[in-house]
Amino acid sequence: MSLHSCTRRSRLLLPGILRLAAPAFLLVALQAFAKPPQGGNVIRFVRNPDAAPEFNLEGIDGRPLSLASGRGKVILLNFWATWCGPCRAEIPDLIALQQKYKEQLQIIGLAVDEDDAAVVKQVVAEAGINYPVAISPPEVRMQYGGIAALPTLFVLDLQGRVVQKHEGLRDPVLDETEIRALLGLPIDARVETFEDTGQIFLAHANRASELPGVNLSRLTPQQKQAALHKFNAESCTCGCNFTLAQCRIYDRNCAISKARTAKIVAEVSRPAPNKEAPEKPPASPNSASP
Repeated sequence: MSLHSCTRRSRLLLPGILRLAAPAFLLVALQAFAKPPQGGNVIRFVRNPDAAPEFNLEGIDGRPLSLASGRGKVILLNFWATWCGPCRAEIPDLIALQQKYKEQLQIIGLAVDEDDAAVVKQVVAEAGINYPVAISPPEVRMQYGGIAALPTLFVLDLQGRVVQKHEGLRDPVLDETEIRALLGLPIDARVETFEDTGQIFLAHANRASELPGVNLSRLTPQQKQAALHKFNAESCTCGCNFTLAQCRIYDRNCAISKARTAKIVAEVSRPAPNKEAPEKPPASPNSASP
């Protein structure tokens, strides 16, 4: 198990996938921000965010739970599991954030422990979790593009739009900086925006100009465009039900999508066959010489 994200029970996250070891939760903890030239912090939000998919669940306390419960607040939608060490490790920080910004923030915990509702209730009680928690069915996880790593945190702005997604254990200071920025409170960071090219929702993978594990550097612009078109038009055969492009973003360890995209790159990079000039017909024996 990684110190930053969990890799067990992938069957819970993508039902219908035949390979038990895949997607094998990406062993990554995404960097929340990069260092600008002058030092300091940068936080990044999606430029044109999509509305978060709504859900209607029953919380473990028996009460209805939906995104509407946090309307008008910043929402942190946290996918986690009781058996995930990094998920358990971040619970105290989430509790502290919920307490500090209780009037302006709503954290929602969606546990993937489908078979362990009693365990979830026990963990919630023992940890003193002060935000609502529900068991997340597969269809909700798929609405959010499948959950490739645990914990996964979706950040929603005051309009209920998904402006960022984080995988793995993070520094709570970064979460608080994003919360404060969305609330219009002072922060010690610069805010940048970016285009969602599949990082947030896999549906936008067709916008990507680069894909994990795919070397497009030797292609001409025309060849690259042709390759990307094929990546988005062809489905991966690994059982993920995604396109090749989506599979590369979702599961960087998928050997099938990696091999197929490499083959497509090789195909489109081959020079077009030269059309040889037609052979001249042999001269007639009766033709006169000049």
